[in-house]
Amino acid sequence: MNTILNPQQKDWSKILERPTKTVDDIEGTVNEVFTDIQKNGDIAVARYTKKFDGVSLDSNLVSAFEIKEAIDAVSEELKEAINFAKENITKFHTAQKTKKVFVETTNGVSCWQEKRPIQKVGLYIPGGTAPLFSTVLMLAVPAQIAGCKEIVLCSPPNKEGDIHPAILYTANLCGVTKIIKVGGIQAIAGFTFGTETIPQVYKIFGPGNQFVTVAKQLATKHGVAIDMPAGPSELLIVADDSAKASYVASDLLSQAEHGADSQVILVSTSKELIKKVEEEIEKQIKELPRLEIAQKAITNSKSIFVENDKIALDLINEYGPEHFIVCTNNNNFYIDNIENAGSVFIGNYTPESAGDYASGTNHTLPTNGFSKSYSGVNLDSFTKAITFQEISKEGIQNIGRSVEIMAATEGLQAHKNAVTLRLNDLK
Repeated sequence: MNTILNPQQKDWSKILERPTKTVDDIEGTVNEVFTDIQKNGDIAVARYTKKFDGVSLDSNLVSAFEIKEAIDAVSEELKEAINFAKENITKFHTAQKTKKVFVETTNGVSCWQEKRPIQKVGLYIPGGTAPLFSTVLMLAVPAQIAGCKEIVLCSPPNKEGDIHPAILYTANLCGVTKIIKVGGIQAIAGFTFGTETIPQVYKIFGPGNQFVTVAKQLATKHGVAIDMPAGPSELLIVADDSAKASYVASDLLSQAEHGADSQVILVSTSKELIKKVEEEIEKQIKELPRLEIAQKAITNSKSIFVENDKIALDLINEYGPEHFIVCTNNNNFYIDNIENAGSVFIGNYTPESAGDYASGTNHTLPTNGFSKSYSGVNLDSFTKAITFQEISKEGIQNIGRSVEIMAATEGLQAHKNAVTLRLNDLK
């Protein structure tokens, strides 16, 4: 990791740059795939699956037989772990349900708001070097709790034309209604336009690489909503001498092994801790099966020394981390004042891995600074809030004059007339 001492605030934006390509580098490719799939449907999807995933499929739909095979292939130990995580995720997201909001704003004027599920949702589950069956839990569980009618899952096939058994097992467990072997840009384009086998959806969820992130953003131009721009994973830890260096190093490495374009940052008021953490990283990284990936991510990462907690907090809010671990003598200062973070992990015994899998919070979070304006996935992500109002004779008489004046002032005579006619009938 690159160590930076007391950087000046004017240099923070440069220091905190993510190791990602610009949209301009990617958008041309994404547009090309979108146009092709919009025009040619499954024929184009099959072509891109062969090009990007290296496999030709007779069918990209996962069959009931394949799901049964996957259920048999997953060990009982893993099934128990997945079910344990599902229980906690279900508890946390069920607790997010809100009651109908009802207010009589004026005598005779009743207004209320109710949540309704999004009918058709598309879940994108990355495959690649790590089959993220945990993300199936994070997306399908709240979709099921919300009451979404169609829950469609796309995930890229491996070279044998299969999806990892744990992904299929988890999808089946969580009520996914259709599973399709397609990944990357072509999956997002399929969700956006619909093909012979991929249903068009109203909202797309799920993380992915930079191409998937740009594809999701492009989908919004075609009237499909997305959860958030979720790209390569990132973690920022603020720690001082109260933190255990081996724990801090393990957390940094746990995020670094996600991908070569991941980024991890340590911010500390202790030069001694930075030194110890770097020594621990050198020691622990050698034992990782994904050593090469982690090493590449670590080269994009930084240790930043600052003089005090206030400077640290300002720098962290400027960065807006996806995952934020707080391990200091002054945790409450950070907890009370953090403004930009996807998910916060507090203390020596709260590894980011817990939130990735089984504590109950959602791990689908905004990256690349989008935590400044986006929330992570939650139950509300799968619902819409619909407002209702009902006005009695007394109510229209109470608010009618105000509506008439405002409509007339805006020059909208028909708006005024809609009220005036009713008021005249009540005279």
